[in-house]
Amino acid sequence: MRKIAKLMPILLLFAVIIAGCSSGKNFKAETAYDIQEFSATNQKGDQVKLDSLKGKPWIAMFIFTTCTTVCPPMTANMADIQKTLHEKKINDYNIVGFTVDPTIDTEKKLAAYLKNYNVVDDSKWQFLTGYSQAFIEKFAVDSFKTLVKKTDGNDQVMHGTSFSLVDQKGVVVKSYSGVSNVPKDEIVTDLESIIEDGK
Repeated sequence: MRKIAKLMPILLLFAVIIAGCSSGKNFKAETAYDIQEFSATNQKGDQVKLDSLKGKPWIAMFIFTTCTTVCPPMTANMADIQKTLHEKKINDYNIVGFTVDPTIDTEKKLAAYLKNYNVVDDSKWQFLTGYSQAFIEKFAVDSFKTLVKKTDGNDQVMHGTSFSLVDQKGVVVKSYSGVSNVPKDEIVTDLESIIEDGK
């Protein structure tokens, strides 16, 4: 009996460790950047605001349609991520792309750009425009801690290439590489976890 009594604390500790390991779905935030209020128009001509996105997590990125370098692979990578989400029957999310060249990127241009990628469900995609260049440059820094900069005489816009995971309350909770060595499985797992945690 004494041996069993001595072993009890060890057994209880082991049980706690096992229980902790089995609850591995809980998402752990790495950042806490509040998204600033915004009003934009998507590729379908619908108005999109921060409040209209709340309630579902979303993956954000910054792109523009005449980009000749990083935007095509970023969008292709995001389309691949959505394929996996679709295969796993994960539906409660949005993909939000902010154009960093709003003067050039009209709703029609964004819609045409998206069609190049044969996405499995375009209803989840919100490619946004309808704001000023000054707004998106400040918004990117304030909300995502990333650079957006358009210079005179250059048709290419400097911008960050990360994918950002935004939770149901409109807070950036994690960022990932969006161009090379993209952790696609990690992004899918994190999104699935954050959806489960919100139920």
